[in-house]
Amino acid sequence: MVRTRGRRRTEDPSAGGKRSAMAPEAEPPPGSSEAAPASLARGLAAIGDALKTLPTAPGVYRMLNRRGDALYVGKAQNLRKRVATYVQLGKLPRRLQRMVAETARLEVVTTHTETEALLLESNLIKRLMPRYNVLLRDDKSFPYILIAGGHDHPQITKHRGQHSRAGDYFGPFASAGAVNRTIAALEKAFLLRSCSDAVFASRTRPCLMYQIKRCSAPCVGRIAPADYGALVDQARDFLSGHSKAVQQRLGGAMQESSDRLDFETAAVYRDRIRALAHIQSHQDINVEGIDDADAIAAHQDAGQTCIQVFFYRAGRNYGNRAYFPSHDRNLDAATVLSAFVAQFYDDKPTPRLVLLSHGLEERALLAEALGQRAGYKVTLLQPKRGGKRKLIEGALANAREALARRLAESSTQRRLLEDLALRLGLEVTPRRIEVYDNSHIQGENAYGAMIVAGPDGFVKAAYRKFRIRGARKPGNRPPGTGEGFAPGDDTAMMREVLLRRFSRALKEDPERESEHWPDLVLLDGGRGQLNVAREVLADLGLGDLPVAAIAKGPERDAGRERIFLPERDPLLLPPRDPVLYFLQRLRDEAHRFAIGTHRSGRSKARLRSALDDIAGIGAKRKKALLHHFGSAQTIGRAGLADLEAVEGISKAVARRIYDHFHGAA
Repeated sequence: MVRTRGRRRTEDPSAGGKRSAMAPEAEPPPGSSEAAPASLARGLAAIGDALKTLPTAPGVYRMLNRRGDALYVGKAQNLRKRVATYVQLGKLPRRLQRMVAETARLEVVTTHTETEALLLESNLIKRLMPRYNVLLRDDKSFPYILIAGGHDHPQITKHRGQHSRAGDYFGPFASAGAVNRTIAALEKAFLLRSCSDAVFASRTRPCLMYQIKRCSAPCVGRIAPADYGALVDQARDFLSGHSKAVQQRLGGAMQESSDRLDFETAAVYRDRIRALAHIQSHQDINVEGIDDADAIAAHQDAGQTCIQVFFYRAGRNYGNRAYFPSHDRNLDAATVLSAFVAQFYDDKPTPRLVLLSHGLEERALLAEALGQRAGYKVTLLQPKRGGKRKLIEGALANAREALARRLAESSTQRRLLEDLALRLGLEVTPRRIEVYDNSHIQGENAYGAMIVAGPDGFVKAAYRKFRIRGARKPGNRPPGTGEGFAPGDDTAMMREVLLRRFSRALKEDPERESEHWPDLVLLDGGRGQLNVAREVLADLGLGDLPVAAIAKGPERDAGRERIFLPERDPLLLPPRDPVLYFLQRLRDEAHRFAIGTHRSGRSKARLRSALDDIAGIGAKRKKALLHHFGSAQTIGRAGLADLEAVEGISKAVARRIYDHFHGAA
């Protein structure tokens, strides 16, 4: 709770309760020799005027420029005493001297305690993003695992955002990848459905997830409701930290089945136990005193800071995430870490224990503020030895590696990828983008192409080409394709390419642990291609993969491309937008590779001799015929006697060749 002039207030602090001092005159024009001294003088005057009426109570102050934008937000136990330090220019670093020079007005809000001031400060920093504060640029919520309620056969799914849906939430996890891997293993262990309620209600036969033993198919009655409920209870117990009890029950059931010589059922329990063991091999930590905790470590190099956050819940490692807060290059790691922690937990659940790599100057105050927000005691600890220290050392090692990778990456490419993630609303900055395109001539010699791009540019070693197999040809339907599809059907071609690519990826890496999974699937096409891609990925249980399509504008005019995104209106970027240029480069590279693949295939088809279609004509006889006549065209015009004159060609073979070119009688 904050107060102004002794009265309690709950409204937005920016709306009232302010004391301000306006700058007396406008800023000198840029380039003026007296600009810097004049700016400092006006800034000092604005702060000095505000000091005359500032209270000695705790609160939050904001430095504002002439446009009213926040330059800096700070908190103080004594507002007058703290703000007075800004008029002592000789003791200020250059960063704060520049801030003073830009200051035109000061606003303050008083609070009951310094703890409340700290909470308000972190909230305002995240909302206003002042340029002179340490800024945590993190607008993504953390994903959870949700076992939904309100259904006879609860769904297990990834959830992000407010917990408005009925059910049990487990997390937070550091990334969508960590959730996906855990859900995949839980599906194997407990055979819970991941499909939506609408899909569940419309099923008439088991889906692929049942075939690959990752669902018990409750949608079509392959499992009794009571038995499915028992599986749901086991999954809840496991995610709540009672993994040993669950494994003991499964082990006992496996042994009982084995004793009854029911080895098929025993094998099912064995596979479920293996799936649980796989989760534990990635998540169990077994550190005394660690149940729910976050380990936060900061590493600095070249004026930048990487902060790694590891999440431990119910004794398991739920993954980690790297952050690169924006700050002045001269700030030390402890200062950056303190500001980070205050902002990080402003809109996220705080565990009871937070392990830190550095000692914080205001650790007790920060712990009190976090506890007040959470509603229970929060401990901030800098471990010096033992298992907790090993967790911090591991986080520090990851911070060092992450910062080294960031510094090594091309700054231009990184900015493009970050801007792309922002424009498309991606959860993470993509490190692997897969772009797909098709090429054919009226359906003939059809090929699909996939290119890959990342922080270091195009990854040509990862390019792949697909010869389209499903196009319908009279009398020559590929096995397993049913009726096939009409030659030239671009959406059907895209469906085949994506199905082959991701079916194989699931087969090779069902847990999705390798780095070869895309963070963005980009298609050359429009809404049709986008819908096909979403259908394919959903059928394979990969509906969480981000997908977009880029189509040329009217009359295929480059620069007017539209970007199609799921459940959104087409996005039209400005013609000179760097992100648009980047997408055009990706699309053009995919187009180049697809056309090159198509031309190569077409050339091979042209070189293929018509003799290859004649039974009994092998390499030796073909060579003899071509040496004798010079070309397949001449062979086609040859008479029966001429064919019989070729060495190695019998009368029967000569008749077969003649009939092939002239038609059997």
